[in-house]
Amino acid sequence: MILQILVGFVITCSLVMILRMLLFKTGLIYTVKKWWRCIENIIHVQQVLKVPEFNESMQENQLYRKVSLYLNSLPTLEDSDFTNLITGKKPNDIVLCLDPNQTIDDNFLGAKVTWTNSKNCFVLSLRKADKRRILRPYLQHIHTVSDEIEQLKPRDLKLYMNIKDQQGNGRWRSVPFTHPSTFDTISMEEDLKNKVKSDLESFLKGKQYYHRLGRVWRRSFLLYGPSGTGKSSFVAAMANFLSYDVYDIDVSKVSKDSDLNSLLLGTTSRSIIVIEDFDRFLMEKPRNENLSVIMKFMDGILNSCVAEERLMVFTMNSKEHLLIDPAVLRPGRIDVHIHFPLCDFSGFKSLASTYLGVKDHKLFAQVGEIFQTGATLSQAEIGELMIANRNSPSRAIKSVITALQQTDGDARASGKIGRSKKFVEEVGETGGVFCSDTGSGGSGGGYTGREFRKLYGFLRMKSNKVSHSFDSGSEKRDGR
Repeated sequence: MILQILVGFVITCSLVMILRMLLFKTGLIYTVKKWWRCIENIIHVQQVLKVPEFNESMQENQLYRKVSLYLNSLPTLEDSDFTNLITGKKPNDIVLCLDPNQTIDDNFLGAKVTWTNSKNCFVLSLRKADKRRILRPYLQHIHTVSDEIEQLKPRDLKLYMNIKDQQGNGRWRSVPFTHPSTFDTISMEEDLKNKVKSDLESFLKGKQYYHRLGRVWRRSFLLYGPSGTGKSSFVAAMANFLSYDVYDIDVSKVSKDSDLNSLLLGTTSRSIIVIEDFDRFLMEKPRNENLSVIMKFMDGILNSCVAEERLMVFTMNSKEHLLIDPAVLRPGRIDVHIHFPLCDFSGFKSLASTYLGVKDHKLFAQVGEIFQTGATLSQAEIGELMIANRNSPSRAIKSVITALQQTDGDARASGKIGRSKKFVEEVGETGGVFCSDTGSGGSGGGYTGREFRKLYGFLRMKSNKVSHSFDSGSEKRDGR
């Protein structure tokens, strides 16, 4: 009797162990699957195709991105080896993603295909007998599914910067675009802000209209005004409003015409291409050489072929002091001109509301009187003072008053640079000049007006002459 009980116990334990091996992938069934895959590879002739992350010109391969989206959406990802768990855009979201050297299976039209996440590429393996029948429709299926995924999920915006590779050629490198600026946070006249938003919305819906006119679905903007008036923050607000990526071209790293063309080829649709300090670019090299290069970049044949569904934005400190060929700024090359002047009293009140939560204050009258004398600061400078003294609105406003009083006689307050009339002038059928009295704010340190100016180098020599220099650090205080 005891012997029978022992035999029964041993049999039960053995069955449990066998079931455990069969049910858990660390056991027999997992091993059998691996062996079966090896046997299939021996029996059937396999066709191997690679999808590299970068093409021959070291530009991003869009098919690689689409394959990545597609594979990360497959249900079989949960059953594959070494799957990574990462947080999504929201802290509570858990997302599965492929591990390096991970293999995942997929089925299409009755054929089995295998993907391997290799170094800087995806490797597709399928039976050679199935290649002709399924390869083309399978790749089209990947395009369709990835496009649907991109439309359904919030788009992760990217900021691309041009760098030089080991051969000295320009290529793009990206980081997540997380700039918080929006049209609600920038300081700008509501009327002008609404006109810009309406213009961008019309552009989004204008694909058929542009094509009916025989024009490229592209729009170009010139943002001009002194440093610190909010041009860069405005670009970020445009990107967030449209959900467009940003390609920021550093012209100091562009040595030849072909570099610009190569960078343009590497951009994608639904993006904003930015060239900052456009005025310095036009002045640093021989004028005729630069004009030829930039005009080809703005609306040459290559631009017409690859610039669909893109915005092009050029920024400069001033266009009044440059001898620019009118052909550079004509409609078609530059459709919309937006002026970003130094801050006036209206802009100051908008900044006080945003930075200090103050819509009215007993010191506002004094601030208004100082602005009437012609004194002015950039939005970034005023924003710095308000951030530094944000716990005391009165102290913040007093520090702005002190800083404004020190601008008496400053070149920027002479009236030749800064304050502008409020108007919108249409240029051509689809162009315009938008001028405002305000821009977006900046961010930073904080002391009294005099201490603030010493620390950040804002003290300037008293002069009645207008400065014609171009700041080499332009836009670094642009509220970015």
